[in-house]
Amino acid sequence: MPRPLPSKFFARSVHEVAPDLIGATLLFKGVGGVIVEVEAYHHTDQAAHSYRGRTERNAVMFGPPGKAYVYRSYGVHWCLNFVCEREGSASAVLIRALEPARGLAAMRRRRGVKNERLLCSGPGRLCQALGISGAHNGLALDRSPFKLLARTTKLKVAVGSRIGISKATKHPWRYGLAGSRYLSKPFR
Repeated sequence: MPRPLPSKFFARSVHEVAPDLIGATLLFKGVGGVIVEVEAYHHTDQAAHSYRGRTERNAVMFGPPGKAYVYRSYGVHWCLNFVCEREGSASAVLIRALEPARGLAAMRRRRGVKNERLLCSGPGRLCQALGISGAHNGLALDRSPFKLLARTTKLKVAVGSRIGISKATKHPWRYGLAGSRYLSKPFR
């Protein structure tokens, strides 16, 4: 039986948390599935929102670990991140893709697509399918409406460069479930 992930799970290096999230289950108001792709963003990283310091937009990243950092990308899509490390470190893991498992009808309605692979394969799609928006920024990940369950089996985790960014692109800080058809983009 999967155990819930406590907030202390996130009080570690973003580089430890990110690969450990692969295979965990993410539910939001009972809708979600297995995390199959994430990216790590460390505060010393030029691609991290926290790199240039605290702003109104990224303030949650500077708070305690175990919180949701939700922001709008390019003014269009909501993106979900999990704040990691210690308070003030401003590091987070972007949740890039899920294998949909629960609440498929709700996901299809929100996304307007039937193809299961297109429901949560990308951070914007994932947030739309789960109904996550800026209203959920700063919420604790270890209580409702979120539910995170630890993975129960050992998995092969693929590692590669992050995608969809223009700075610090060579860092191998993208992690995914090897061979998953639900990835936003295959690993090389």
